[in-house]
Amino acid sequence: MRDKALQLGQLEETGIKVVDVGSGTGFNTEGIVKIVPPQQVTCVDQSPHQMSKAKAKPELQGCTFLQGDAENLPLPSNSFDRYVSAGSIEYWPDPAKGIREAYRVVKPGGLALMIGPLEPANPVGRFIAELWMLFPKEEEYWQWFREAGFEDLQVCYVKPQWVDGKGKYGIALAGRKPLTDTTEQPPVSAAQTEPEKMGPGRRLLMIFRVLIGSLAGFLFIPAALLGYVRMAFTDQSHIPETERERLNRHQIVALLITAVLILLLIALLR
Repeated sequence: MRDKALQLGQLEETGIKVVDVGSGTGFNTEGIVKIVPPQQVTCVDQSPHQMSKAKAKPELQGCTFLQGDAENLPLPSNSFDRYVSAGSIEYWPDPAKGIREAYRVVKPGGLALMIGPLEPANPVGRFIAELWMLFPKEEEYWQWFREAGFEDLQVCYVKPQWVDGKGKYGIALAGRKPLTDTTEQPPVSAAQTEPEKMGPGRRLLMIFRVLIGSLAGFLFIPAALLGYVRMAFTDQSHIPETERERLNRHQIVALLITAVLILLLIALLR
């Protein structure tokens, strides 16, 4: 899914500077540096813990790493040829603001590529997803890009091979900043970036949402694992060998743990 989505970013152009926003452990960045030299790639993420994992990857040696917020990027305006963000927008409090930041840091004529989830079509899946985190509607992605000022929007849809049906799972949307736009936006003030104070009531609400959201997120793990297991026993002759999805060692361990927990629960209920 990553490699297919990254094709919209037109990363093959020689000499381009790329920023990967919400780069996390560097999975998406690994796809970028297959095409763009690491010395021309900047990674931005809020989490030092996640970033430390990315820094340890041999493929990403040479990349620049900055700790920062997607909605207040610590970057000059008009400074990158490509902006890429994958699997991050669903955690942003204000996605529209984050995409305006993408527009600000991209050079005139440059491209921004957003890769993110779509609201599940299944009502049960949609309810669980909304408890977990933000799953935007497709029209919201288009609206945010257009309102930010991007033109020439291009789209492709991605989903794992184990997902059945015709519903859309994830979206990759790319837009170009007009060549005529050379506006220098003012830097964000300290007052704008100062965190809002949290009272006891709001703190309890946040703890409750984290607990409920974590439980809802956990429900997606066995669903995905079962999908991969089903694919293992399905004819994949129509899929090229290099594109066939298989369980990795982390998923196998998670599957074994899930099976043990289910067996223990059955034993306790007897």
